[in-house]
Amino acid sequence: MTAGKAYDVSLLLGQEDIAYPGDRPYSRVVVSSVESGADYSLSDLAMSAHSGTHLDFPAHLVGGGMTADQYPVEQFLMPALVLDAPGEISIGSGILEGLEIDNGGALLFRTDNSLRGLWDRGAFCERFSHLSKEAAMRCVDLGATLVGTDYVSVDALGDEAVHRILLEKGVLILEGLNLKKVPPGRYTLICLPLKIKYGEASPIRAVLLEGPWA
Repeated sequence: MTAGKAYDVSLLLGQEDIAYPGDRPYSRVVVSSVESGADYSLSDLAMSAHSGTHLDFPAHLVGGGMTADQYPVEQFLMPALVLDAPGEISIGSGILEGLEIDNGGALLFRTDNSLRGLWDRGAFCERFSHLSKEAAMRCVDLGATLVGTDYVSVDALGDEAVHRILLEKGVLILEGLNLKKVPPGRYTLICLPLKIKYGEASPIRAVLLEGPWA
């Protein structure tokens, strides 16, 4: 695998994370601190498994679906195509016409969510760009093994149709990306989840490396 520049496309928990309505928000409580005279620094974390940049696994919606701990680590290292999708709230399948992706690759959508800086607002925005059902089905037809978007959900607020289309076909969902500084093109994606037993989702550190998968 060869690569050039690395882009950290993860959200900064404690600053850029915005919880989906009903999810437990991220919090960090300092138990002890060397700056306050303690022998060591220690903190407690509380959050949803869907906090910040995270992966959704089939078990999120599919009975008996695979969980975070059931995947080999190689599943989270893959070729990725970043697509520009500005100016649309519901992203249609037209953006995917004529495309070819590497077998087992990822499709990542760079939308107005990144361009408008929704992560910097500090509060949930109900109107955000998301995938249409037609786009989700086209991703499946193209053979994508992972689909990612740059806000809290691949679906519109209150919907789960796109989640079901993808997860029922075993396509992983990567949500909470910040693609503002990433040019469209082909990359290598690294998106390692925590090894959580029975985990239906997991926060991750997502990185895009310039250059094709090799």
